[in-house]
Amino acid sequence: MKALVLNRYSKLDYQEFTTPTPAADEVLLRIRACGICGSDIHGWDGSTGRRQPPLIMGHEASGEIAAVGPRVERWRVGDRVTFDSMIYCGACAFCRSGQINLCEKRRIVGVAPGEFRQHGAFAEYLALPARGLYALPTGLPFEHGAMIEPVSIAVHAVQRVKIPAGASAVVVGSGMIGLLVIQALRWAGCGNVIAIDLEDKKLALARELGAHHTLRSDVGDVPAEIAKLTGGQGADFSFEVVGFTPTLDLALRAVRKGGSVVLVGNLAPKTDFPLQLVIARELTLFGSCASAGEYPLSLDLISRGVIRVAPLISAMAPLAEGEAWFQKLSAKGAGGLMKVILQP
Repeated sequence: MKALVLNRYSKLDYQEFTTPTPAADEVLLRIRACGICGSDIHGWDGSTGRRQPPLIMGHEASGEIAAVGPRVERWRVGDRVTFDSMIYCGACAFCRSGQINLCEKRRIVGVAPGEFRQHGAFAEYLALPARGLYALPTGLPFEHGAMIEPVSIAVHAVQRVKIPAGASAVVVGSGMIGLLVIQALRWAGCGNVIAIDLEDKKLALARELGAHHTLRSDVGDVPAEIAKLTGGQGADFSFEVVGFTPTLDLALRAVRKGGSVVLVGNLAPKTDFPLQLVIARELTLFGSCASAGEYPLSLDLISRGVIRVAPLISAMAPLAEGEAWFQKLSAKGAGGLMKVILQP
């Protein structure tokens, strides 16, 4: 098969690669669409260390089943599916309690941090466990199916807290996940969503997708502006979807006393933390890791148009052009690009 292989950092080769053989409980998936994630960009350039060469990256994908292992009963050749990018064991205490995102033996498709290597979906074929598959609704295009993984992350993050009708929330960062969080917040009944970012184009898209207010993070006193928009108190909730010290600090200062902050972004492994601010204002912090069974809900929300993914897809291109698109997406500002879908 043909695959896009990270043979060394900042260099992808479109080359022949051994077609995987599905195990007894696996299927062989013919990949039809695979999105380039921001984490793939940071893995491609070596900045995270979680994509150690040689590796086929790619974990936001959909396709159709080309073959099934002998113990697979539910699925048939030709079924249109997407899949959970987390391969979970199904047997540990976390899996048995439904917290599959915290599985003791989890592996991530398209990731090689050192302790494991799991080739991904920037290829014509991918073998993976049948228990992680989800059927695509009739009529849902493959490129939209490839967006389920980031949508599930946003839905999981919003469901980490109980949002009363009409609540206010600040979303710090209007990139891919932030824009999906905004839509999930509206679905959850949030009555005042405030989006924050450095780029006007992203903020314009945030308004199109449901944000009630938008603020530039580099203009004026942002926490004071948020207070003005929330009755002088600050927001009930904030969602930090970047993962740097300045954005974390802003998310903590955006909420009212007794407010809740959901931490989703994780670009930096360590950040400075204003401990006294959190204690003195009795804030509640929630970590949010990937998703834990939200795929069916996410598929439903997309198929009903409650969460719109089409405005987030900037381009679709052949897999053979993958190296050029990684170069474009890694450039400063990335030319306003959001999600690029590669098609084997």
